[in-house]
Amino acid sequence: MKIFISTLILSLAMMINLLADNKSVKCKENNLFEKGIDKVTAPISRALDKFFNNKNPCTKVKIAKKNIKPKNTSFNNHPNKDITVYAGQFDITDQVGDDETTLLGIEHKNPNLFRNTFFGKISPITGAFVTGKSSVYLYTGVEGQYGIGPLKIKPSFAPGYYEKGDGKDLGDIIEFKSEIKFGVDLFEDSNFGYSYSHISNNDWGAVNPGSDNQSLTFSSKF
Repeated sequence: MKIFISTLILSLAMMINLLADNKSVKCKENNLFEKGIDKVTAPISRALDKFFNNKNPCTKVKIAKKNIKPKNTSFNNHPNKDITVYAGQFDITDQVGDDETTLLGIEHKNPNLFRNTFFGKISPITGAFVTGKSSVYLYTGVEGQYGIGPLKIKPSFAPGYYEKGDGKDLGDIIEFKSEIKFGVDLFEDSNFGYSYSHISNNDWGAVNPGSDNQSLTFSSKF
């Protein structure tokens, strides 16, 4: 009987010592999740730690790592917003000259939506501008991107809604903007350039005087 009790005590002591010695191994092997037989031994180890008031480094690591959100490498390494702000002149070729005014606009595109096509690299764009005479143009369309070293050439086509305000009557509320931009990369995710655009209603309106515009642009990805 004494031999049995001694053997039992010795076995328990060896088991506790083995569990204590294997904590660091299990941390290295399993990190976040216990597998196989560890699913059985880990609760025992935690119960013994709690009983002897020992801190289990594995438990601390697991809790800490479970609370850490995995890094979204696609978001961190690839900017998903490209914002362009621009300012310039509206209706620069007006023969009379009384409709020429300033314009200020903003444009957005998502670099993740770029598609390589037969016509090159194309992305959807959405934007708006307002003129110094309260004319407003809201548009959405597509833009191509072609590069020669740091030089970027970006032609685009965008139908949109036009409200003349106190400015030029373009003949309809539905207008079409054709534009070409020339830009140079300044930094890793920034570009400075010049754009020239023409807006008309394709003779769908009662009149179609059109408007030619120019502006300086600055875009940044983030």
